[in-house]
Amino acid sequence: MEISREEAKKRIEWLRKEIWRHNYLYYVLNKPEISDEEYDKLMDELRKLEEKFPEFITPDSPTQRVGAPPAKEFKAVKHVKPMLSLDTARDEEEIRAFDRRIKKELGVDEVEYVAEPKLDGLSVELIYEDGKYVRGSTRGDGIEGEDVTENIRTIRAVPLVLRDDEIPYPKKLAVRGEVIMHIKDFEEFNRELIQKGEEPLANPRNAAAGSLRRLDPRETAQRPLDIFFYEIMHYEANGIKIESQWDALQTLKKWGLKINPYVKLCKNIDDAIKYHDEMEKIREDLEYEIDGVVIKVNKFEYQEALGVKTRSPRWAIAYKFPPRKEETQILDIMVQVGRTGILTPVALLKPVDVKGVTVSRATLHNEDYIKEKDIRIGDWVRIARAGDVIPEVIEVIKEKRTGNEKEFSMPKECPVCGSHVVREGAYYRCTGGLSCPAQLKRSIAHFASKNAMDIEGLGGKTVDLLVEKGLIKRISDIYRLTKRDLMRIPRFAEKSAKNLIEAIEKSKNRGLARLIFALGIPNVGEHTARLLAEKFKSIDKLMKATEAELLAIKEIGPETASSIVNFFNEERNRKEIEELKKLGIKMEYEEEEGKLKGKVFVFTGSLKDFSREEAKEIVEKLGGIVSNSVSKNVDYVVVGEKPGSKYEKAKELGLKIINEEEFKKLVGIEKEEEEKKDRGRIVTLDEFFK
Repeated sequence: MEISREEAKKRIEWLRKEIWRHNYLYYVLNKPEISDEEYDKLMDELRKLEEKFPEFITPDSPTQRVGAPPAKEFKAVKHVKPMLSLDTARDEEEIRAFDRRIKKELGVDEVEYVAEPKLDGLSVELIYEDGKYVRGSTRGDGIEGEDVTENIRTIRAVPLVLRDDEIPYPKKLAVRGEVIMHIKDFEEFNRELIQKGEEPLANPRNAAAGSLRRLDPRETAQRPLDIFFYEIMHYEANGIKIESQWDALQTLKKWGLKINPYVKLCKNIDDAIKYHDEMEKIREDLEYEIDGVVIKVNKFEYQEALGVKTRSPRWAIAYKFPPRKEETQILDIMVQVGRTGILTPVALLKPVDVKGVTVSRATLHNEDYIKEKDIRIGDWVRIARAGDVIPEVIEVIKEKRTGNEKEFSMPKECPVCGSHVVREGAYYRCTGGLSCPAQLKRSIAHFASKNAMDIEGLGGKTVDLLVEKGLIKRISDIYRLTKRDLMRIPRFAEKSAKNLIEAIEKSKNRGLARLIFALGIPNVGEHTARLLAEKFKSIDKLMKATEAELLAIKEIGPETASSIVNFFNEERNRKEIEELKKLGIKMEYEEEEGKLKGKVFVFTGSLKDFSREEAKEIVEKLGGIVSNSVSKNVDYVVVGEKPGSKYEKAKELGLKIINEEEFKKLVGIEKEEEEKKDRGRIVTLDEFFK
């Protein structure tokens, strides 16, 4: 049944309000009214209506959780007010001393406190204006953080619009929260990484921090992140008066911002200490990691009187739990080579039970960590496992040393392939890239990926099979595969084998920029690969480039320049490139590759001949840029069927507007199609001789 524009608008508005309401019930009150399936149906209906009527899409719509393109880097943003850290206490006496100081400075006999779990996550600031989420940033140095607005938008527990049915929201609100990953989600996420042959993450905090700092918000959206809010940093009154931390927490909840269910109002310090002990007892039963509790003076009037030090408030303290530790002995230290070539030292331990799990190895992170803690083979050590998949050595028990312990140093050659090892910052990396078996599956999957050589059909499971069956032992073996080889392994019938061989053949002509990116040189992404292709014009010239020549390119820094030189200095990599050249891979730059260099495109409406993603790929392959928003910096606005508001804005700004056929002509697709037609057409003798 057709729906009118006005009916669609009303239905979209109703669906948004209903979805916001269910988000509040689920995330804040923990009282869902409908099943996940019913919720998904509401989202699906909203998504379809917005696709049909794109003029009604707004940034705060629940469908716009991932609405921005990948960032090239995170901008620095200044916080509304400093995000301070906390002083810590490790025992009851330190907490009682804190209480005595507070009472003495205030001149009172008793102080009320608010106690909250100390979450082990990543601290963030969120800004709301007129009730709508507009910005999110990491803590950074406390004064400035990184702008991760679009990444935070992907977290489902973050309301894009505040509620005002109980208390009106302020015109502007700055609120502080902690982004976390639940232990169950973290362990599942790590299992998936291990299955893909990737390195597992050390703990939920690292997982949350790393997830929030992905340059592509679509990647953050795939990570199971959660958030709790715990501080109002600033608000414009609007008739609201909040006088205490407890009031602030209850108000946040009414605005739809999730607070921790274990927060407690304590009459005095005795109550706060009791709360700490109770939380320590239930710590193991929580769904997320906490490493203590935070105790804050409740009244804002008292907080203001107490003031702050340079980096921490005088009115709050973190009362930490004692770390979980077990003693064992380091039997040996081995070095693992990860999928990206990073060498990680791992302690092989005398098996010990930690938190119900038998542990026989622990990460030593890097050489600096080993030196700092003076860890040696044969040492007795204390290890900790705080919900971690990978336990770590916390300290050496030096009084147990016998004098027979051996010092450890990182190898100069890769323990897997024998290639030269280079130091990059705190880490060591194998330079064998293309030929190192430890990196093989990752290297092939990257080489064949859509933005690299784009070999359709050569995905994760197929790569695993081909490597395990011994058909691919290095990158160049991809181009030695035959249809007969493929037909001998599971998953392949005649048609699928034929399709993969054709896709491999096509990939030989992807161009120099994509080949450079496909090689998997550390720190070289798609943009850098294009710069290198335009500058050096051939792989041979790039292989001879010095660090000085690379640093002369404006956007290349010392770390990237060093990575490129180290990669091509490795003889195994050079030999593999020569093999690829013999097998017919195109390694020269053609001006066609950069014909749209620097040109900015915006697409609006539906295209007939290819998807939006395919159009974007065409533009980027030719050196252009695709933007999601219309501005004066845009060179071309490509208009398909049923264009949205971007079309109207483009007309207002007087931008160059072209249709799909004009776009095809601009990028050379029309010419290719004509050539294909000509190749299949029967010509007369007269035409032939002309």
